[in-house]
Amino acid sequence: MTLPAPTGPHQVGTASLHLVDHRRHDPWVTGQAHRELMVSVRYPAQEDAGRYPLAPQMLPGEAAGFDALNSFSKYVPQGKVDWGATRTHAHQGAPVARHRGRLPVVLYSPGAGDPRSLGSTLCDELASRGYVVVSIDHTYEAAGVEFPDGRVARSVMPAEMERAEKAGRMTELLKKVSGVRVADTRFVLDELTKVGRSSPLPAGLRGALDLKAIGMFGQSAGGFTAAQTMHDDRRIKAAVNMDGVMGYTQRDDDPSNPSTVGLDGVDRPLLLMGKEGDTHHTVASWGAVWGHSSGWHRDLTLGRSTHASYTDAESLIPQIARRLDLRRKEVIKMIGSIDPGRAVAAQRAYVPAFFDRWLRGRDSGLFDGPSDRYPEVRFVR
Repeated sequence: MTLPAPTGPHQVGTASLHLVDHRRHDPWVTGQAHRELMVSVRYPAQEDAGRYPLAPQMLPGEAAGFDALNSFSKYVPQGKVDWGATRTHAHQGAPVARHRGRLPVVLYSPGAGDPRSLGSTLCDELASRGYVVVSIDHTYEAAGVEFPDGRVARSVMPAEMERAEKAGRMTELLKKVSGVRVADTRFVLDELTKVGRSSPLPAGLRGALDLKAIGMFGQSAGGFTAAQTMHDDRRIKAAVNMDGVMGYTQRDDDPSNPSTVGLDGVDRPLLLMGKEGDTHHTVASWGAVWGHSSGWHRDLTLGRSTHASYTDAESLIPQIARRLDLRRKEVIKMIGSIDPGRAVAAQRAYVPAFFDRWLRGRDSGLFDGPSDRYPEVRFVR
């Protein structure tokens, strides 16, 4: 399968980082003395980046984990898709492009159970436009996380969910998941601030990051993570939540068990991007954040989309459907009835425009109101 090529002026380079938080025991596995994370860093690369190999979307262990545990399994049988065969448009180890000034930084957090690589299209896009993009795997929540020594950490979430449901402690589990994600993100931020030899970044990026221009985005639980981290950590200057509930509940319309970002709102820019039907009028936690936020905020609906439309599924599922002869109604259940190319185009317009405005001070005017170029996107007042 293939992913859409980025449209920015730069080639894209990438490096994978193995980060160890020695201050934390792993919250999911008893006896694990330290919290280990895998992170991908994408960056604008030099023009000769094509000499370097394209990075796979998923390593073998990650692909196997995703094949065994993903949200498409109702329609896509296990063992029918080679999830590890897809390549991104990021070149492994390519030299960093020469640049003036420092580079703004954007973090990405995936949906619950998903690998960090399921947002590759937008991450590649932002890097091609001059951002350093850092995508985070949340170990033992993601279906599979592969470390450099070959170890694969499989998700413990199915067992955790089963125990929580039996004990009537689902709210507590959701709070823990969110807390772990925010702690992971803040640790990654700490690592990015290191300079010199102690920095985990590729040599060309050490000291080159604009740490006063950091944004974050994510899909589903990753969108909640982006908003909650911005609430908790002043280093995040702007955040995008792509269809993520921001409370400790499994129902969109349930106002109980609000998060602190819901109770307090945020004082920095927040963009909400929802599937068809999800707005701050229908999703209780969005309404809470909307009502309590003093910072700039917008609510956009991607018409005829579904929850997974904000991931690489929008490009991958149609290819799978053709090979497996999936029915049209099954495809619509997974990624909606919006044209996949239009869905990708809209996201690649609005997400970079948001970060350009708030991290670079470049206002394209795209958020002033509806655009004839993107009729699929509706502004919710």
